[in-house]
Amino acid sequence: MSAARTGTLGAHTAGQLRRLCALTGLDPADTQTYADVLTTTLGGAAGRPLDLPPPSGTFLSDDHTPVEFSLSFTAGAAPSLRVLLEPGCGAGSLERGGRTALAVVREMARRWDFSTERLDGLRDLFLPPAPHGPLALWIALELRRGGVPKVKVYLNPSASGPERAAHTVREALRRLGHERAFDALPPADGYPFLALDLGDWEAPRVKVYLMHRDLSATEAAGLARTAPRPPADGLAAFFRAVAGPAAERGLDRRPGLTCHAFTAPGSGRPSGFTLHIPVRDYVRHDGEALDRAVGVLTAHGIDPDPLVRALPALTARRPQDGVGLIAYLALAHQAGVPPRLTAYVSSEAYAVRSPVPARPAAEPVH
Repeated sequence: MSAARTGTLGAHTAGQLRRLCALTGLDPADTQTYADVLTTTLGGAAGRPLDLPPPSGTFLSDDHTPVEFSLSFTAGAAPSLRVLLEPGCGAGSLERGGRTALAVVREMARRWDFSTERLDGLRDLFLPPAPHGPLALWIALELRRGGVPKVKVYLNPSASGPERAAHTVREALRRLGHERAFDALPPADGYPFLALDLGDWEAPRVKVYLMHRDLSATEAAGLARTAPRPPADGLAAFFRAVAGPAAERGLDRRPGLTCHAFTAPGSGRPSGFTLHIPVRDYVRHDGEALDRAVGVLTAHGIDPDPLVRALPALTARRPQDGVGLIAYLALAHQAGVPPRLTAYVSSEAYAVRSPVPARPAAEPVH
């Protein structure tokens, strides 16, 4: 489902960012800084009119918008706002896109005075001369007061071919000082991302994302490898609340993801675990997705109002008129901090997925 689009990609997404910044309490100066960073990071694609096709077939979002927002919540604190960007979206190839994105990261490092040494040491693994899809390098920014964000990069373990993804993850962990980390990971059906914290983080993480097809609530509850492990009943309850009827039969459409964060080199055990549920594929429309999100936030003692208000900050459409505005809901457990819930929300700069029609009621038996 699509409608006539006006303006440019940069103006559209920066406008959404400004409204979300206001909602999360960032002041006008920081808001302007981050809006400028967004458009600069998109490069030439920022000026691309929205009545043209997307600049690339990025899978960062369902409609190929190279921008995704997320709101992260913990009980008793204001939500934090993040934005995920594909800097090389208009470069024309994965190889050129990777070079473009790497140059953007290095410019951010100069601006905000952080090192890219950990990323540079992995360049041959994730940015080879002839990379395979589906991505080269994404940048995530956690928008903080003061105009200096936390920076994270997402890399593609299948860059040298999907058959080498596990080897690439193992070698990257080894180079980063986590020699035993790969053996601590649970079984998986794929390795979609490796993420790396850069810059001002108290405990910089390397995060390995695993894909799990047909994942059920019971199976998901047993995938954490942290010490101590998060309560299995809490993970299962979150899964059931978000996935609905699919929780028992398994996620048979888009697969579930887990993320395993390593912070202590040599420990051989992750310090963080996140369960990601692609809620958009297990609801009829965003009204249902919002209801499920409100339910899990409330169950964790978190005020859902900022998320409720975030949706009209992104779009004028009703939640019932499409599906995919709320893309993922995630529950994170990190050693020493309260559980964190994150809602990943889509820009929908180019298109809106149509809601799923309700199934007709069964005919009465006479």
